[in-house]
Amino acid sequence: MTLNLEGLISATVLPMHPDGSINEGGLRSYISWIADQQPVALAINVDTGEGPHLTHEEKVRVLQIVNEVTDIPIVAGLAGPSTAAAVRQAKEFAQAGADAFLVFPIPAYLSEPLDVRVPVKYHEAIAEVGLPLILFQLQPALAGLNFEPATLRAMASIEGVVAIKEASFDARRFVDTVRLLEDLPRPITLLTGNDNFILESFMLGATGALIGFGAVMTREQVDMIQAWKDGRIDEAKVLGRRVQRLADVVFAKPVGNYRVRLKECLVALGVLESSHVRLPLIGISGEERAFLSGVLAEVGLLEATHA
Repeated sequence: MTLNLEGLISATVLPMHPDGSINEGGLRSYISWIADQQPVALAINVDTGEGPHLTHEEKVRVLQIVNEVTDIPIVAGLAGPSTAAAVRQAKEFAQAGADAFLVFPIPAYLSEPLDVRVPVKYHEAIAEVGLPLILFQLQPALAGLNFEPATLRAMASIEGVVAIKEASFDARRFVDTVRLLEDLPRPITLLTGNDNFILESFMLGATGALIGFGAVMTREQVDMIQAWKDGRIDEAKVLGRRVQRLADVVFAKPVGNYRVRLKECLVALGVLESSHVRLPLIGISGEERAFLSGVLAEVGLLEATHA
């Protein structure tokens, strides 16, 4: 399979029952819906899909279901926490249908200064499984880490690394990453993970987007990115304003609530039956739910009378 990362890679939500167990029927329906919106790939078992709260066996099962429903390439979230655990995950995720790995920062990185050998050896071991790797720079507010430039260069030099998801939510750091990648000896695809400046990321140098907001308003983001690539700048900007309006609401503080907000949007749109999340995550208030419906109407996804 040719892995095309230059477009929208939707990080998907995971439908759940009230007790927090996986709603397999709801997952099949949702994946069918999002696949119809034509993203270039799906990011499965990542933060948006509550991956950190799932067991290894549940992650394998989710990948199997997604692989049964669609032939769109799958980028599987992978998060150690040890090297041996990460390699086991990589092997079993590949067997379950993964086409690439998004390699999360792990607790072993939380040392200042970080010894560059730690992330390099970790990624090298995962790369031996044989699937493409996507590096992940993630804002600390979502339990991530912003790497030093020397560390990013060393990680990007690993054979098998094909892209980096830059999700610092910091435009200045994003631009610095763009310049760093331009100086590398081989091309590395830059994926924005910055849901707080989506279209602007492409203006600054991204060629793809791997974002949680891709779970909703998916078609509009696919069209926005294509318009930008085709040089239809005014059209891209109009779509970008609509997309960013809802994204800013979904990713408002506390940013960790973005998962349940995405599910609430999908419930309002009739895509999901419920917005249940797994504890310790919690739901939102009726007042916030009504506000989300109002913004869905404002951006043209929902009739104002319905909202």
